[in-house]
Amino acid sequence: MGLLSDASAPAVAAEVPPVSPVPHPNRSPRPTPPQRPRRGGGPVKRGHRPRWGVRLAATVSVVVLGSGAIGHAVMTGLDTGIERVDPFKDMKNRPQAGHGVNFLLVGTDGRDKITPDQKREYRLGGAPCHCTDTIMLVHISADRERASVVSLPRDSYAEVPEHTDPATGKAHRAHPVKLNAAYAEGGPNLTVRTVENMTRVKIDHYLEVDFTSFMKTVDAMGGVEICTAKPMQDSYTGLDLQPGTHRLTGGQALQYVRSRHVDGASDLGRMQRQQRFVAALIKQSTSGGMLLNPVKFKQVSSTLLGSVRADRGFGSEQMLALGQAMRGFTPSSSEFASVPVGDASFPVKGLGDTVKWDEPKAAKVFAALRDDRPLAPARPAPAPGRAAPQPAVPVDVSPQQIRIQVENGTRIDGMGGRVDEALRATGFDTTRTPGLAASREIKRTLVTYDPRWDRSARTVAAALPGIELRAVAGQGRTLIVTAGADYKKVVPVRAEDPYQGEFGVVTGDQVVCGS
Repeated sequence: MGLLSDASAPAVAAEVPPVSPVPHPNRSPRPTPPQRPRRGGGPVKRGHRPRWGVRLAATVSVVVLGSGAIGHAVMTGLDTGIERVDPFKDMKNRPQAGHGVNFLLVGTDGRDKITPDQKREYRLGGAPCHCTDTIMLVHISADRERASVVSLPRDSYAEVPEHTDPATGKAHRAHPVKLNAAYAEGGPNLTVRTVENMTRVKIDHYLEVDFTSFMKTVDAMGGVEICTAKPMQDSYTGLDLQPGTHRLTGGQALQYVRSRHVDGASDLGRMQRQQRFVAALIKQSTSGGMLLNPVKFKQVSSTLLGSVRADRGFGSEQMLALGQAMRGFTPSSSEFASVPVGDASFPVKGLGDTVKWDEPKAAKVFAALRDDRPLAPARPAPAPGRAAPQPAVPVDVSPQQIRIQVENGTRIDGMGGRVDEALRATGFDTTRTPGLAASREIKRTLVTYDPRWDRSARTVAAALPGIELRAVAGQGRTLIVTAGADYKKVVPVRAEDPYQGEFGVVTGDQVVCGS
């Protein structure tokens, strides 16, 4: 098997705006459990929180932003920029509230404020359908230590309840649609009603992001880092990424989350990429100091709040609550899943092919959200004294199948041996006899490979981000890695789809780039 070129090697799929955890004002208080230590020391109390907004603002101003004066000053006036909607108007027979807070996060195809140049560059031509491009159900646990994100396929088979058209006043009976069409028929209100009917999860807050607000928020954060194990091209959106790590601008990020023609997975593959992006967003927000930087926090918050549509209960104090809740977040604090699918091409007269959910499995997913339980069992903690293993980047070809000869292209004694050992520890089949390169002045690590083993070369590129790849016809199956002065470390890789288990659940650290 190891002697086969990559053309005959089996392929393995390998691809994938903030929420605000706040107490729901109409929710019955949860029984107070025993006190437990807070991360920073001192007990934490659960249960009813009178005047939660005042107390929360004071707490966050001290803990997150440094002082009460700074906390309120940086957030003052942000509420005025939010466009308000009433997605819960006249809603009856709603699901019973559970523990934690649930958001319905929708991305629409609105593009009214995008410039003509941006429309051309990011392939945003054509008339918008005024429907939801992205639908995510986001649950923040009651202890504020876990975020669960469940993607709902936009083409899901759904039945909208009977309703009255807000524009014409015409009454409509309940009827089948694709889920994203609920927004086109009845806006946020009908979308929330439809999702609640399908999931039996009560929605506490509604956030709507269009193309413009998405791009602005990503740019305000300084871009978001994404890694890919294989080339990603989509002529429909203009996406063009080579293997490796990339910092995407707002426009590039929009191309990434919109692309449906990267592989054969279509919308299901796109949902995984959207989840990968949200995980990267969480990682950048929590590890880059943004939540502890008042100026940066206000800049990103004002950009987001000034360009979204939200329910009347969502505002700047909720953004402060988000900052507090996410202080201890890491990528592993978040978990991602898509609704289990029973039939990805379920034909419906007048609608065409729809996505039919696996109802028994889907019911388990939504029951976990209602009960405030993790979607997947916790992974075992590392042994005392040992660091947690770094998550592996998914790749097409297993490192065990790849033969590598390492050469030292620097004047650093032992560099070849260290690179050989690191690659071997990651699973690559190294020769264990590193040599010296013809030049000892190599600045950028170089990998030469036979074009017949190009997929193997992409696996090596994922393990050594930033390397130069150079095809050499007739070189054979052994790839040559010439270590340069830029070498730092080998990133773990694996040839498997990370979306596994009964619900296809992954944690954020399984879908973000290695650090």
